[in-house]
Amino acid sequence: MKRFKQNLDGDHLSTHLDLDTRNALRDPDRKSGLSSMKVMGIFVAGLIVFSVLFSVNVVLRDPPSDAVFETSKARVLEVEHRKDSEDQFSESLEVPKDKLVRGLLADGFDEGSCVSRYQSASYRKELPYRPSSYLISKLRSYEALHKRCGPYTESYNKTIEQLKSGYHTGSLDCNYVVWISFSGLGNRILTLASAFLYAVLTNRVLLVDPGVDMVDLFCEPFPEVSWFLPMDFPLKNQFDSLDQKSPHCYGKMLKKNSNFTNSDGSVMPSFVYLHLAHDYDDQDKLFFCSQDQTFLQKIPWLLMKTDNYFVPSLFLIPSFEQELNNLFPRKETAFHFLGRYLFHPTNVVWGLITRYYQAYLEKADERIGIQIRVFDTGTGPFQHVFDQILACAVKENLLPEINRQDFIVSPLGTPKSKAVLMTSLSSGYFEKLRDMYWEHPTATGEVIGIYQPSHEEYQQTEKLMHNRKAWTEMYLLSLTDVLVTSSWSTFGYVAQSLGGLTPWILYKPENRTAPDPPCQRAMSMEPCFHAPPFYDCKAKTGVDTGKLVPHVRHCEDMSWGLKLVDS
Repeated sequence: MKRFKQNLDGDHLSTHLDLDTRNALRDPDRKSGLSSMKVMGIFVAGLIVFSVLFSVNVVLRDPPSDAVFETSKARVLEVEHRKDSEDQFSESLEVPKDKLVRGLLADGFDEGSCVSRYQSASYRKELPYRPSSYLISKLRSYEALHKRCGPYTESYNKTIEQLKSGYHTGSLDCNYVVWISFSGLGNRILTLASAFLYAVLTNRVLLVDPGVDMVDLFCEPFPEVSWFLPMDFPLKNQFDSLDQKSPHCYGKMLKKNSNFTNSDGSVMPSFVYLHLAHDYDDQDKLFFCSQDQTFLQKIPWLLMKTDNYFVPSLFLIPSFEQELNNLFPRKETAFHFLGRYLFHPTNVVWGLITRYYQAYLEKADERIGIQIRVFDTGTGPFQHVFDQILACAVKENLLPEINRQDFIVSPLGTPKSKAVLMTSLSSGYFEKLRDMYWEHPTATGEVIGIYQPSHEEYQQTEKLMHNRKAWTEMYLLSLTDVLVTSSWSTFGYVAQSLGGLTPWILYKPENRTAPDPPCQRAMSMEPCFHAPPFYDCKAKTGVDTGKLVPHVRHCEDMSWGLKLVDS
């Protein structure tokens, strides 16, 4: 047996077989064949050889499925895609990105219909704060309400019939706030978030006027039932004409001392129009008083037109104060979480975002966003604006100085790379900065790449592709590591708040002269409410609403505006 076992090893086997064969030929008088032990050895060896040949044949004829190789490749690519020196992506497959943003988003959507909803977490840094459990619970409750009361549900159809009658005579299961599409894209994003928060606070269902492009730009945020207002909504043909002179405008009704209802509970209007645009007057602004909110709660349909991010003034309404504190213990996260919950780019826009990011920004050690909005009249680019941008970026150590004496600066080790994403209606500022860092080495040896996705020359609010590019660029700016924004710009507000970025704000130039200092760090990442009320509802007198509570302060870029901060 020992001999048999040894002969199963490789070359010993063939040597043994050859020897036995020669002996048999020399000695024909030997027993026919070989001994039983030798016969058994040859038989087993033959089985082993056959087994090996059969296995090789099967593998060649039927190789492992592509899925095995593709899965292996996908894992390698996923690891490489997620690696980033600034921890932009997760380093470990064992701890995947939280696609639900720590419970903020609902699970169960068809991922293919809106890829960005769950994929966007892979492009963002983890924030140091999380949504409150109360906010998460409130969002799940709102989703249930929207499912029960959304378009074409039984409750919706019932309220529509009463809306058509023109009067409201009894209680209804569902009340609504209709957001009317108005103004530029940055304003629309900010005001839609404001309207949604108001809906949550007042237990209303938010319905969104799709306008000309909202369906093309944004995915549905709520499960199962659409947030878009149906095309057959009875008042839709009145949207364009609604203003402060409209009979159902709340401010005008107050001026006329309209007796909305009698003490016996008789008829009330079935809808009220809320004019909260920048030109609203003192009566319109009474919307921000608790007693007026008590009355508005009785109206089943509120139609809202606004170009203001009015969330800061909601924090000043006493009846909302405790609820808002529970929703947002950290005040400056209000728009960030509302925006991350509501605004998911459609697949066509997400393609624009991801292709640009992967081509120009992903591999950089650091990404710097510079958002430029110029309010000066005349043809740019303006030298004083460029000087201000450069002064801010260099002073705050966002970009390095250039070396005008040497042709080459060789850093020790691998040079750090910075990708600068610029957005502007003009290409002039991008070209100047790109040429400067191309024609001269940096003093630090850092490698600087300058990129600008588009330059539309002027704002084209009603053009579909223009707004796709605008939404793409806001979102790309929100994916940067540090951000410089322009004063008064809602475009910049959206980018900074979505990205959880506290920006450096460029001061608004005066007399075509670069300000000194050129910029300052914002107090918080929250947007600014440009046209807040200055009114004490209890005292019925004027008051500085930026000094009533520590978490509502005047804005850095607009002295009369209001923004949320954490004291």
